[in-house]
Amino acid sequence: MHTKNPLPIGSVRPRNFAYDRAPMIVYWELTLACDLVCRHCRAKAMRRALPGELSTDECKRVLDDILDFGDPLPHLILTGGDPLRRDDLEEIMAAARERGIGVSLSPSATPLLTRERMATLKDAGMQAISLSLDGASAQTHDGIRRVEGTFDHTLEAMDWAGELGIPLQINTLVSEQTLGDLDGIRQLMERHEVMRWTLFFLIRTGRGLMLSEIDPLEAEKVLEWADELNTTEPFEVRTTEALHYRRVAAQRMMAEGMTPQEVQATRLGRSFGVRDGNGIMFVTNVGNVTPSGFMPKNVGNVKEKSIVSLYQDDPLMRSMRHPETFGGKCGACEYNQWCGGGRSRAYAVTGDPLAEDPMCLYVPARLRDSLPVPRSAHAVS
Repeated sequence: MHTKNPLPIGSVRPRNFAYDRAPMIVYWELTLACDLVCRHCRAKAMRRALPGELSTDECKRVLDDILDFGDPLPHLILTGGDPLRRDDLEEIMAAARERGIGVSLSPSATPLLTRERMATLKDAGMQAISLSLDGASAQTHDGIRRVEGTFDHTLEAMDWAGELGIPLQINTLVSEQTLGDLDGIRQLMERHEVMRWTLFFLIRTGRGLMLSEIDPLEAEKVLEWADELNTTEPFEVRTTEALHYRRVAAQRMMAEGMTPQEVQATRLGRSFGVRDGNGIMFVTNVGNVTPSGFMPKNVGNVKEKSIVSLYQDDPLMRSMRHPETFGGKCGACEYNQWCGGGRSRAYAVTGDPLAEDPMCLYVPARLRDSLPVPRSAHAVS
């Protein structure tokens, strides 16, 4: 059981609090075309590209617009579908490098992903690559991806990344269907050169409606385990769509005697305050802009309006930068400047992107007289 917080958390704002000027990361879905039919795909990717996807020239114009964010520029993550299905991928990547925009790639593990292609992409400017590993065996992983051989191909691509000196991130879906494989996946990664393991907590959108989220208590246990791994594993562990990992880790550090300011100065502190629409934005294959890939609320299109203006000025984007105004427990929480809750999950469950995150069981101090306190080691401070 944790002791009381030594200082009011809300008084310690993240460095770069409220990312009004620019996002840290722009996720760019270059195409919906993909040869996999993953059960959790938020994009509902398909075999063929749809009409209207941004052309090469339109992509380069978006890169030019990104320069208007100013320094430091956002980092670009090219995703899909499968970005390898774009014949101009290397050209787009090289154009980003020429403009000084850092770029990483999130491809699908299909026959299009070869050691030679990875080397070519590295030469074009790819700074890192992320691969998905959703099971500790072919049975689980291929069952999620719904294409035989994907598991073995992913392990092979992990080896290629190490041989080519490409920093590697592994993405793993966290759902009821994958929960039992998480530790086995961890053991697999220990045999490879991995920079980061990102646990993607399922958002039930797109084909993700086919799967089941874990419940809040299960999520709390996974987050506590992830926090422990960050003290023992050679790779960094992060979460996506489970921002309350920051609260779990911060509570542990403060229970060990650290002040909020000292917690802020840790590696974990670099991610404090970043959330959908606040440090993150998403561009679809046809140029629509949303706060994240898991929140399909369109705020405009890059063909019609500057990506900078869409990020900086749109009312929905701006609302994401004021967690004290969020609904329910998130707005009242003493950790909301660091966490703020999962905006995409709030939207998926309630239709309101500013509602409280239904996966977090923490009861803020100011609400404890009116709400029951859950039974969890990290549920109270």
